[in-house]
Amino acid sequence: MGLHFFNPAPLLPLVEVVSGFATDETAATRAYETAKAWGKTPVRCADTPGFIVNRVARPFYAEALRLYEERVADPATIDAVLRECGGFKMGPFELTDLIGQDVNEAVTRSVWAAFSQDPKFTPSLAQRRLVESRRLGRKSGQGWYAYGDDAPRAEPHTAGPERAPESVTVHGDLASAEALLDLMREAGIRVGRTEGAAHHPGSIELPSGVRLEQADGMSPDAAAEPTIHFDLALDYRAATRLALAPSGRVGEPALKEAVGLFQALGKKVSVIGPAPGMIVARTVWMLVDFAWDAVGREVADAEDVDTAMRLGVNYPLGPVAWGRRLTTYRVVEALDLLHDEYPTGRYAPSQALRREAVREEYS
Repeated sequence: MGLHFFNPAPLLPLVEVVSGFATDETAATRAYETAKAWGKTPVRCADTPGFIVNRVARPFYAEALRLYEERVADPATIDAVLRECGGFKMGPFELTDLIGQDVNEAVTRSVWAAFSQDPKFTPSLAQRRLVESRRLGRKSGQGWYAYGDDAPRAEPHTAGPERAPESVTVHGDLASAEALLDLMREAGIRVGRTEGAAHHPGSIELPSGVRLEQADGMSPDAAAEPTIHFDLALDYRAATRLALAPSGRVGEPALKEAVGLFQALGKKVSVIGPAPGMIVARTVWMLVDFAWDAVGREVADAEDVDTAMRLGVNYPLGPVAWGRRLTTYRVVEALDLLHDEYPTGRYAPSQALRREAVREEYS
């Protein structure tokens, strides 16, 4: 059996207690209790590639790299949105620079190889080029960012100030974005409301007629009318930045209206390309999927997965808990839409997540 500590081991509390096929349960229990007696927080897991943390965390890096490769946004903007909107302590580009690009890429490649090159774990060509050029991050003075006393600081894309609309109309249920309505009223923006169409995502209609919709897995370009998607937030009240993705049919005046609306709510705004699922949303959906896949394959139970991700990589919320907050059936719907956009198998929901979504919906 094994004990997997997290760096720096004297400070970080998490220990993965890893049992193999031949591990005696008595030995695993003794190791668990020993780690607990040291003041650590042990979690039990099976001996599979990446254990819990290095397996479930792959989408945090992979989705950011995919968005960069598609030129949806630059690294500084992706990092800022995940920190200031998603609630993560560090963005994936700055975190991999800290870890070392060679180390992070090697873990990704080893997990991918161990899972017989499953498309869900596919490594990034952009990161491979970075490693081959010896831009390894902080330790080499250059990675995604430059380091050193004279190195320029990379700044995220932030929209300039715009005028907020005096009123908006909300159609239907905004789900986890309902908190935005209170923020609008507090900012003095008049909010009208209609019931909205059944089985259609809620939206915020601007005076121009353009709709604002929370990211749902489709590209905003696929909508029947001019649409701007806004990203998922851990907490819309506390978030200090929000990303917007306009479809190609949205004119500059309508985009300025949307930017001004969120600026009036106290948010910095980053305008990105029309990516299905945007930045925070697709990252979180994939973390939820990977977490439930690990639970379904009995790598660890749901509680230990969430504990490992909060303590091992400092996530603001465990992915199982995050999925339940969003409702797992909505996560499945979003991933199905992403799978339609990218039919490679990468975004197809795991069977364990589908089972949980059905159980949750009918319980």
